[in-house]
Amino acid sequence: MRLRRRQPQEHPTRVMYRTRAREISLQTLDRAKRARREALVLVPLIAAVLFAYRSREALFGVDVPVRIAAVVALVLLGGALARDVGRVVAPSLFRRLDPGTAATVGFLLRLFLLGIATLFSLRLAGLQPQTLAIGGAVTAVVFGLAAQQTLGNVIAGTVLLSARPFRVGDRVRLQGGGLAGVLEGTVETLGLLYTTLAQGEDLMLVPNNVVLSSAVVPLREPAAVDLRARLRPGVKPSEVQALLDDQVTVPTRADPHIGLEEVDGGEVVVRIGATPRSDQDGAKLADEVLAAVSEVTR
Repeated sequence: MRLRRRQPQEHPTRVMYRTRAREISLQTLDRAKRARREALVLVPLIAAVLFAYRSREALFGVDVPVRIAAVVALVLLGGALARDVGRVVAPSLFRRLDPGTAATVGFLLRLFLLGIATLFSLRLAGLQPQTLAIGGAVTAVVFGLAAQQTLGNVIAGTVLLSARPFRVGDRVRLQGGGLAGVLEGTVETLGLLYTTLAQGEDLMLVPNNVVLSSAVVPLREPAAVDLRARLRPGVKPSEVQALLDDQVTVPTRADPHIGLEEVDGGEVVVRIGATPRSDQDGAKLADEVLAAVSEVTR
């Protein structure tokens, strides 16, 4: 029977997150190639629409129908071009930023370019700058009041992705703010609206504005107890699990678990793992695990 204190390893969530980031990078490269080809088609089409608009009376002999058609076409083509520009710059963003931050910056870039295309199209429709400014201000006020909570979460999510007080895989404690208490868990995802924390098998979606207004306390993962034990003949792993449940009193992150590692003839080799909540309890936890399994191991 061998007992060792296992040093903290990289959290599985962070490993999975990095693997997922590599997959996203490959996808963004493929999308960027397609977006470049589409942009080579969209730019001449936009130029053709502008030429048709400027020469509408000479080419078509009418004004209003061509103006309306040009506005609709420019909005559609401008939106498609904004999407392609966002996809083209995405690989550069993913190389320099975290995946969550890169996705947010790409979304804001596409939204900005789409807004410019829409304003330019409305200007072609004959709206004066003063009218556009007043209409935009009224729309912004109405939209802001209607989606105040959502916009607050988006802004808070953007701040969290930029400031990065924690990363995916970090274990944190949130206290104060709008929580009315303390919330602790491992960061699973960072989104524009919610930050997802994992607590055991449960997932908690915390609004970003609540996270931003709370105190964030990073928690260091304590060293785990990792024991490899050879059981006496006739002893079942379920019996060892029952002994651990009865005799281990140290608070742990999760219940001590047993994994079947090897079957050698009539003997069974298992691996027992447990992580204390506090790093100071590591030695006591090791003593209790040893005491619990000493009678059933060789």
